[in-house]
Amino acid sequence: MRTRWVVAGVVVAAAAGAVVAFWPDSAAAGDPEIAVSRSACGTGWADPKPGPQTFRLHNTGSVTAEVDLIDPATGVVYGEVEGLGPATTRPLRVNLGNGSYAFRCLPEDASAIVGPAVRVTGGAERTGPGVAPVTHDDLLGPLKAYQQHVTTGLGEFVSNTGALKNAVHGGDRAASEAAWLTAHLTYEGLGAAYDAFGDSDGALNGTADGLPGGPADPGFTGFHRLEQGLWHGEDLGALAAVADQLDTGARALQASFADSQVDGNDLALRAHEIMENTLQFELTGRTDYGSGTNLATARANLDGTRAVLDVLRPLLTPRYPDLSKVDSWLTRTQSALDAAHRPDGSWTPLAQLSPRDRQKLNADVSELTELLAPIAAIAEPRRVS
Repeated sequence: MRTRWVVAGVVVAAAAGAVVAFWPDSAAAGDPEIAVSRSACGTGWADPKPGPQTFRLHNTGSVTAEVDLIDPATGVVYGEVEGLGPATTRPLRVNLGNGSYAFRCLPEDASAIVGPAVRVTGGAERTGPGVAPVTHDDLLGPLKAYQQHVTTGLGEFVSNTGALKNAVHGGDRAASEAAWLTAHLTYEGLGAAYDAFGDSDGALNGTADGLPGGPADPGFTGFHRLEQGLWHGEDLGALAAVADQLDTGARALQASFADSQVDGNDLALRAHEIMENTLQFELTGRTDYGSGTNLATARANLDGTRAVLDVLRPLLTPRYPDLSKVDSWLTRTQSALDAAHRPDGSWTPLAQLSPRDRQKLNADVSELTELLAPIAAIAEPRRVS
């Protein structure tokens, strides 16, 4: 079973008496037991009161269910438990402000049931927001817009890998290195589509980690294999086959993506994961095979994050009060990364940053990543019926 924070703006809501959190083993025998089944929902809440409390959600039915604590008038979600199995009891701990609440049960293969409404009074005013559910229909527009963004980006990507292939075949190492960076950054800007790319992502942009032969393994292909060869003096004639394979893979990806689709569950998740991967791989140098361009990649990742936020913004604006902070930290992080872009077009290698600048950059990306984390829960498509 999965439980999580679901209130937008956790810190803001904490002061508003409408915070929901979960501690899987915190239920006690004296806590109210809320019945959940296909035929009934939310019974057992006999003594409504404000403030911190724990409900024991007990699935008396025969199928797994999701349970939401909502405002029955608006459908705003203040807490949820997913995957509550038959004959299972799990706790839901909440801190309730004044207002109306009801439990909504969504059993598998059955319609939603909303239980009796309960009015809580005598506590703090409920000024903090919950999460207005995002449905699959709500995501159709953002998904269509992002699909078009990726389709356009793949066209540019294929053009750039073709130019890279030609530069390698032409025997010009400097031109090949410049073309490599252009093509690689184009690909790195398409961050939210990686799952839709399937196995192509590993072939195009995988590292040598886990390969039996390491960087010398025949299975090491794509951008980083070519990067290793270009920046370590390998013969360009020998690298031509690597460039050909990369270009062929890019064209195959472009063709296959027309029949693919970015998953609605993935779109919001990637807003956070793109920058999380930036922290883990780019700002540690783990993906540097000689070019020293990790900071350029991080900058492309930032653009990829912005692209996700742009299409989700209409859904996030009324649901996530910290969205303006996200925008501020995006700008701050962009400035820190742009400072590593030299006037001649090259990028400062990660290892050449001063300790102070590296610490500041890590701190900026870490803060941005934390602010992006709630978006996955806020914009996850939910059942409401």
